[in-house]
Formats: sequence, C-alpha cells, structure tokens
Amino acid sequence: MADREACLVDVYHTLVSSDFPAYMAEMAEGAGITAEAWADGYRQFGLAFRLGQVSKAEGFARILRAAGVEPRPDLVRALVDLDLELLVRNSPPYDDALPFLRALRGRGINIAIVSNCSEHTRDLLEAIGVAALADTLVLSYEVGVQKPSPEIYYYALDRLGVAAGRALFVDDQPSYCAAAAELGITAVQIVRGDPDGKVPAADTTVVRSLTEVEPMLTGSASDPRPETGRR
Repeated sequence: MADREACLVDVYHTLVSSDFPAYMAEMAEGAGITAEAWADGYRQFGLAFRLGQVSKAEGFARILRAAGVEPRPDLVRALVDLDLELLVRNSPPYDDALPFLRALRGRGINIAIVSNCSEHTRDLLEAIGVAALADTLVLSYEVGVQKPSPEIYYYALDRLGVAAGRALFVDDQPSYCAAAAELGITAVQIVRGDPDGKVPAADTTVVRSLTEVEPMLTGSASDPRPETGRR
C-alpha cells in the first residue's frame, strides 16, 4: 500500500463510545417532560442540529413549547448546560483512541476529525484530549454539510492540503466509507462489538480496533509533532 499522508477519522463509535439512550432519558428528566416527548422533539430537529441550522437553545425551546412547557430562559440555559455535561459524561474515548492519534502524529500523519454531530462536540473533543492531537476538526454543525456528502470529505482534504489518493478514512458507518471510497480515499470500517446488521461497503477494509489501522499508514517518522492543538 502506498504511503499515506493523512487520516480522516470519525468521532462517535470510532473514537468515542456514546450512550445516547442515557443522554435522552436525562435530558427529558431535566426538561420535565416524558422521554417519548423529548425523543420525538429531538428527532424533529436532529438534522438541523447537525447542520448548524438551529442552535441547541433554539431547538430545546421549541421542544419544550411543543410538549406544553413554557421555555423559560433559565430552563433553556440549564438544558443547554446539561446537554454539554451529559455529552462529555456519556462519550468516553475508547482505550485505543488517544494512543492511535498519538502514533499517527509521531509518524507525521496529518489528522482530520470528520464528524456528523451537533453543538458541543468541539467541547467534547477538547475535554477528552482529541482536539489537541488533530490538525483540524471538520464538524458538520460548523461547516454546514455532513457525511456522506462529498463536500465534507473534500473540505477535510483541503484543510490538510492532501489529495484523496494519499488519505485514509476511518468510520463505523458503511455508507460513509462507501462515499469516501468513491472519491478515491482508502476506506476502513471499524466494527466495535456486534456488527448489528451493518454490511461492509465495497472497497472497504473492516477492522475491529484502531490498532489494526496503524499498519495501513506508513507516514514518515522524521517529522513528529507535539500535542499542540489544531492548525
């Protein structure tokens, strides 16, 4: 395999685990509404949250109003703060995540974190040490486009100054891996635990841990970089 200059890496279920049901239950409790009402409201705004079209404060206020609760500014602010707290609490990094990113940096591999996500994901990545190990964070709610749209992959490659054929992409979703492969990016699907019915995409290598990805990257060891944050 040719040398790779860059690695594009997903966040949720790739670098960090995510207990979304626990998050939803606690958010509903904080809002004082049923878990079903909160889940229905969140699903309504999910795409808008991920594309940065609606802030969490705006969306939460609408969810409360739809459930018959007055969206008082103090309650909305408390829910926004709880959202961040629960995201960090329920999204710990996998044991291999930070060592993997450090190994890539030590070998001179450029790193872009590419995630379909909503507000507070940047805060999460900074809190757990991922942001300091990446060259750039490409977060859907900040750039206004999400996987599998080609634009988000090209955006990440442009930020790194790397051609598609010199990059590798790691994600847990087959469709996102397929989209990367169509652009000429080497695609790797990570399957942690049960595959849960996900069928690997064509031209995609399947691994069970990030440790298995390291041999696929043969970047130079002559330009190790310190953990100094993004560029």
